[in-house]
Amino acid sequence: MSKKIMVVDDDPDIVEYLVSIFTERGYATCSASGGESAMEVLERERPDLLTLDLEMPDEWGPRFYRKFSQRAEFKDLPVVVISGLAGIHLAIRKAVATVNKPFEPSHVLGIVEQAIGAP
Repeated sequence: MSKKIMVVDDDPDIVEYLVSIFTERGYATCSASGGESAMEVLERERPDLLTLDLEMPDEWGPRFYRKFSQRAEFKDLPVVVISGLAGIHLAIRKAVATVNKPFEPSHVLGIVEQAIGAP
C-alpha cells in the first residue's frame, strides 16, 4: 500500500499542484482546505506525512499543529511547512522541513522521501 500524504492549504491551486506532484510520484493523497476540515480528514485518513500552510482563514497553521500533535496517535506525524510567509522556519519547530512558496517540486519530493521513504 502506498504511503499517504495529506495536503492542508487554503489555496485550491496549491492543493491541486501538491496532490498532483505526490500522486505522479506514487503516493496516495488526501487534502483539506482549513483547520476544521483538516482534523476530520486527518482522523479518517491517517496519513504518513502532512504538508501544512501557515495562513488559513479558519485556523492558524501552528495552532492546528498544536491541536493534532497533542494527540498520541499524531504526535510523531512528520510535518512539512509550506508557506509564503517570512520566518516560517520558526513557526513549527518540530517540522521536518520548511519550504517557501513558490517551490520546486523536486525539492519537496526530496524532503518527503527523506522523511517517510519512497511510496
